[in-house]
Amino acid sequence: MPETPFQHVSDLWVDADAAKLSGMDRLVYRSNRLGADQRITNTGGGNTSSKLMERDPLTGELVEVLWVKGSGGDLRTSLRENFSSLYQSKLIGLQKSYAARPDKGLKSRAEDDMVAAYNHTTFDLNPRASSIDTPLHSFIPGKFVDHMHPNAIISIAASARCVELTQEIFGGVMDHVPWMRPGFELGLAMQAIVQADPEAKAIMMGQHGFISWADDDKECYLLTLSLIEKAALYIEARYQAKGGDATAFGGAKSVSLAPEKRAETFAAVLPWLRGQVSQQKRFIGTVQDDDKILRFVNSKDAARLAELGTSCPDHFLRTKIKPLYVDWNPQTEDVAALKAKLKAGLGKYREDYAAYYAACKHADSPAMRDPNPTVILIPGCGMIAWGKDKSESRVTAEFYNCAVEVMRGAEAIDRYIALPQQEAFDIEYWLLEEAKLKRMPAEKELARQVIIVVGAGSGIGKETAHRISKEGAHVVCVDMKLETAAATAKEITDKYGVGIGVAGSGISSCGPALGLACNITDRASVRAMLDQVALAYGGFDSICVTAGVFWPSDTSGHIPDDKWAFTFGVNVTGSYIVGDEAARTWKEQGLKGQLVLTTSANAVVAKKGSVAYDCSKAAANHLVRELAIELAPIVRVNGVAPATVVQGSAMFPRDRVIGSLAKYNIPYTDDEATESLVKKLAQFYADRTLTKAPITPADQAEAYFLLVSQRLSKTTGQVITVDGGLHEAFLR
Repeated sequence: MPETPFQHVSDLWVDADAAKLSGMDRLVYRSNRLGADQRITNTGGGNTSSKLMERDPLTGELVEVLWVKGSGGDLRTSLRENFSSLYQSKLIGLQKSYAARPDKGLKSRAEDDMVAAYNHTTFDLNPRASSIDTPLHSFIPGKFVDHMHPNAIISIAASARCVELTQEIFGGVMDHVPWMRPGFELGLAMQAIVQADPEAKAIMMGQHGFISWADDDKECYLLTLSLIEKAALYIEARYQAKGGDATAFGGAKSVSLAPEKRAETFAAVLPWLRGQVSQQKRFIGTVQDDDKILRFVNSKDAARLAELGTSCPDHFLRTKIKPLYVDWNPQTEDVAALKAKLKAGLGKYREDYAAYYAACKHADSPAMRDPNPTVILIPGCGMIAWGKDKSESRVTAEFYNCAVEVMRGAEAIDRYIALPQQEAFDIEYWLLEEAKLKRMPAEKELARQVIIVVGAGSGIGKETAHRISKEGAHVVCVDMKLETAAATAKEITDKYGVGIGVAGSGISSCGPALGLACNITDRASVRAMLDQVALAYGGFDSICVTAGVFWPSDTSGHIPDDKWAFTFGVNVTGSYIVGDEAARTWKEQGLKGQLVLTTSANAVVAKKGSVAYDCSKAAANHLVRELAIELAPIVRVNGVAPATVVQGSAMFPRDRVIGSLAKYNIPYTDDEATESLVKKLAQFYADRTLTKAPITPADQAEAYFLLVSQRLSKTTGQVITVDGGLHEAFLR
């Protein structure tokens, strides 16, 4: 451990905490401490191990067991169940099998078969699948092993003079192994290095990262931190000597747009761009425009370095072989020019990707995957990353940030080099990776969808937001009051989590749900809300408008003119404005969508005391039909017509409930609990229906779910009633 505190990593080890733990629990502790610092390893990357003496469940004898982080998972959040356990002696014994293989020359087939052989070495029937890195941990003699992917180390690993720099920076402490795909052969190569150089305590892995070990777990942890610190100090000293940020990546070529102009540009281009990259499957976007990414995209060398692609295989599995860099001048060109250059760039990118696949594929390679980029770099604006959900797009952004830092470090100390295309292809299209993808659970019904729920602060809207999030949708919770919208979004996020990856800052840092305020009677407010959604997720797919107001007549049956206009403004004009503004985005995006409006059983039932509400809902019924024609064929437009929903409705505060009970001569007392009053009124309304059951927000939410899903994909211009069988509302 250095005599001075670490500057480029955080020492999170607490002796008092570690002392309470033993065996496997100390491995979890060490792993979580390492994973908590993103400068040490990226999300989902790296693995740790401990060789521990365990009691054999069959013989009762003490045996040496390798506990190693299994396939998948993230060190920061790993628990005991995320680690596989294998008999160390049996793993060593597999070396004989590998040496005797007749197909050893067919590297890929032999390596893949050896992964399957790990199952025969499993200790205590542990179901956790073993990582492909298992031999690296087993064949190194140290009791405790860390394999990390810090940007500082990869900067050296991805430098043209990697071997010389490793010796210069670390001396005899760290040896070097040239690039090899992780697996059995790499483990054997590391074993040979340690046998030839017993003084080595770490190995630099060309293009990849490093591995370090010790016979004490805290010593191993501190060694790992010390090596990263040494690399970072070396890089930063030379970076500053070359001029620091002022000359990074060859110096600045472009100037960043002002923050508000960047947001305006992103909002204008994102839905269209989402449509372009979602031709096979829909993607969710993450925008990043902080100083570091702007320093890169604005630089003279950005185009050259972007074309080289990433180095570490952990990076390009998310970011693909390379990003799309758009040579747009933010000072002299407008959004139309940006779209034109993006369109041309996307076409060229797809051609390049198809050529890459054709040149590198093997006879048994999986079919070519989506040829669209997952990272797009725009001078003056920043970066857009895409993924199947918000979590994955954030991780994609995180990984390309790592790639940028690696390039910065490599260029500061030497010259950055990328992984050869064939090696990159063999990782991207590895049959084991393909098998892992096929083992993943099927996506939920509304996965990859972004659905806006207007009125999500309470009642039907809140229930609908929860219902569709359960099916995998990203939900934008919208309400007049930001605090109620945000509360619903927080409920969803607390339930489903924000996912993995670094959330960052700003609106694009959101998870599976986002709360926004909007006045749907104000077109500018609606447009601002839709632009915020674009910045958060890249665009949207469906909108459910559940917001509505009820203004009762006075005792004479009169309703003031301003309240009449207010009722129509919210219940009719508001829905029209939302649909009309959204139509612009849907057209730009070019992806099929759904719009679901809320009408009412009252739309076809004339009744005393609700003339403005009933007339507005009748107009809303016809608005559904009109918009279905206007927005076809891209958007299906339907409506949901509830009967009176008392439970959880913002339109039924206590005083209105009491007024209704009095109106219908239902007995109650002034000091009666609100819950009891609501129950009485709900049952009264239920008794008027054929099903005799109170209608709940959950009943309505099921209808919204059906209409935004593809279960009724040929239904448009229709109004579905959810009224318990109110026969007065039967059409005639």
